[in-house]
Order: sequence, then structure tokens, then C-alpha cells
Amino acid sequence: MERKVIVVCSIVGFLGLLSAATGFAAEAKRIKGSQVQLISPSTCTYPSSPAMGLGLTAAVALMVAQIIITATTGCICCKRGPHQSNSNWTLALICFVVSWFTFVIAFLLLLTGAALNDQHGEETMYFGYYYCYVVKPGVFAGAALLSLASVILGIVYYLVLNLAKNSTNASWVGPTAAPNQGGIAMGQPQFPPPNTQAPVFVHEDTYMRRQFA
Repeated sequence: MERKVIVVCSIVGFLGLLSAATGFAAEAKRIKGSQVQLISPSTCTYPSSPAMGLGLTAAVALMVAQIIITATTGCICCKRGPHQSNSNWTLALICFVVSWFTFVIAFLLLLTGAALNDQHGEETMYFGYYYCYVVKPGVFAGAALLSLASVILGIVYYLVLNLAKNSTNASWVGPTAAPNQGGIAMGQPQFPPPNTQAPVFVHEDTYMRRQFA
């Protein structure tokens, strides 16, 4: 395996683990409904919580991982070549699509959860009643699982595309020279070989004898 592939997979894998870990930590530190106090009919008091910072960290780590994978592989849908009929190409395309789908959902969930954990003295009126919104259980945890799935799928289609690229390059082998020719082109002679028949000697008196006969 090439050194570049190892470095990319290591960095993206680390970012994926970081995003998942901070997502689960945000789930544990999120503001619960029992911690919110309604001090007036229109004012809610939220306690301080590190869930917002953890959620933003998870979102940023996930975004950087996705950018690295996309930058190193490019748009898989725009690539053209004979390898598109291969089963590995189909697997890479499926992983690419699902990875982007899970990335978008996880990123939005992390940002939404972080925003809801950054409320101080805010309220929302709904049908004449004021409500204090908190992050529902499982939002950060679900985002963490989707982040991990997105990164894993990204690594899979990166490896598959890299393998397909190496196989394609290996199949293009140029013509080789025949052995013991030293790279010298062999061709047919352009001129016919000279006549090698020995000349016939005729005595000078032969013509005189035929003339006066």
C-alpha cells in the first residue's frame, strides 16, 4: 500500500473517531428538560453545558474528513472509463452516495444540537403557550453514529478507487523489443542485391568471324 493512501486513511480515520467521540460526549453532556427552569411565563433559564462546543467540534471534524476524502478522490460521478462496468466501481459509487447522505444528516444534527444547547433566557411561543426547547435524547448519539458511518464509507470508496486506478495503470504496458536486438529496428533491404553471376569472357575474334562469315 502506498504511503499516501496510509496517510490519508489515518488522518480521515482519526477525524472520524474524533467526531464520533465528541458526538457521544455531547449526548452525555446535553441539557436535559429537568435542568431548564421557567422563571416567568416568557423566560427559560438554561444551565451552562459543554455540549455546544462538543457538537461544533464533532461537526468540524466530520466536515474536514469529508473534504479530505473528496479532494483526494475527486467527483466519482464525473469519472469516465472502461472500469465503470466493474463490480468494484459499483461498490465505490454506492459508498460515495451513502457517505454523502450520512454526512449531510450528521452535520445538520450536530449543528442543530449545538444551537439548541446555546440558549440562555430564550423562549418560543407555540399556539399561545411558551415552550423551552431542549435537544431530544439520541440526537447527538445518532449524529455520532452517522459520522462514523460516513467516514468509514468514505475510506472504503477511496481505497476501491485507488485500487482500480492502480489496476488500470498496470494494464497499460507498452510493446517491448525482441531479445538480443539491442533496440535496433530490423527492416527489409530497399534495393535488390547485386547480380552475383560470374561474367562470361568472349574473345575479340569471335565478332570478326561472325561478320565475315
